[in-house]
Formats: sequence, C-alpha cells, structure tokens
Amino acid sequence: MKRKIFITVALLLSFGAAFAYFADMNGKWSAMLKGPNGDEFPITYSFKTDGTTLTGTLTSSIGTFDISDGTVKGDSLWFTANVNTMKIRNKGRYYADGDSISLRVGMRSTHTTLTRAVDK
Repeated sequence: MKRKIFITVALLLSFGAAFAYFADMNGKWSAMLKGPNGDEFPITYSFKTDGTTLTGTLTSSIGTFDISDGTVKGDSLWFTANVNTMKIRNKGRYYADGDSISLRVGMRSTHTTLTRAVDK
C-alpha cells in the first residue's frame, strides 16, 4: 500500500514538474536564421503554451505570421509556421537550463538556436 501511495505521489510531482518546466517556454524568443543563400536574418517567435498545446506568432522582416498545430511533449516541440501561402513545419527541443530552444526549420533542415528575448 505504501508503495502505491509513493508511486502515485511521484507521478503527480512529475506531472507538476513537467508543467512548470514548459510554463517557462512562454514569451518571446529570438534568433538569426540562415537563408538558402547563406544570408542571416533576425526572426522572433512568441510562444504560448496551454498544457501540451503550443500557439503563438513568428515575426520576421516580411511580417508577422501565426503558428498552428503546435504541440509540446516532454522536452520536444512541433508547430507549423503559416508564412503567407507556405506551411513550414518546425520541430525542436527546449532546454530549460540553458534558456534556449534548438529548432529545425522546414524541409531544408535549417537549424537555429532561439534564446529568450530581453525586453528593453
């Protein structure tokens, strides 16, 4: 009986820790994204999590676009950036200790590291 109680408490604490872990993902994140020709340009994501659902926006020099189909599971995240008529799939990993997100963007497997944006 004590073992069942211990396991139940451990699971509840794990779920609570996981929720707190991803609550920190909310907010603005920025990076320099390398284009196909090698040029880099600034990009900003604004993320909001609600349980395992991820929503938000992507802002670049060409405008602000919605994020859809977002999911957070464990330390992994997936979402679609709806840029004009293109739907660009993104997947990444959230690193709470380093306050960064490693993100693979689109079919070309462009990789970037997002860091939490500091408001001035």
